[in-house]
Amino acid sequence: MPLLVLLNGAPASGKSTIAAALVDRRQLSLNLDIDVVRGQLGCWLDEPSEAGLAARSLAVAMARTHLQSGRDVFVPQFLVRPGFADELASLAADCDAEFVSIALIVDRETARSSFAARTTEAVERTHRDAAAMVHRSPDADPVGDMFDRFATYLDSCSDVHRIVADRGEVDQTMRSVENIISRYEPGGV
Repeated sequence: MPLLVLLNGAPASGKSTIAAALVDRRQLSLNLDIDVVRGQLGCWLDEPSEAGLAARSLAVAMARTHLQSGRDVFVPQFLVRPGFADELASLAADCDAEFVSIALIVDRETARSSFAARTTEAVERTHRDAAAMVHRSPDADPVGDMFDRFATYLDSCSDVHRIVADRGEVDQTMRSVENIISRYEPGGV
């Protein structure tokens, strides 16, 4: 049975890093980073909300195709409302796949400082895109506000596995994520 794994977390908590590492260890699994999909849409930054919805719609179609072929899908995505997580859970059920929701937890200051450091060193397009969106925000502390919305959302979720993510210990975070995922695999505990 394939897995559909949602990796949620505050900005710069390691979602994309963990998803990439998981995919590197699982043959033909898909790292479905919606920020990458969104970045493929022309002039998306002019309409970021509409582009985000379009990217999510495309991602669901991609995930459906991959799950139906019996392969795992990993979705690193910052979420603060239940709609998309619910859509992914329904998709997994439709495709006879296991849905696993994991939240990577960092503290507010770590999220802010990690995002700032990542922005300064932005090599990946998704990091530059995230910095551009934050730069356009009218909020005084956009990353802090995103963290606060994430924490509030997470408080309302009972079916999410929470992992404290130590940015300096990616291997430990990875082991914790793999431990949770293994429970959903055939023969898992």
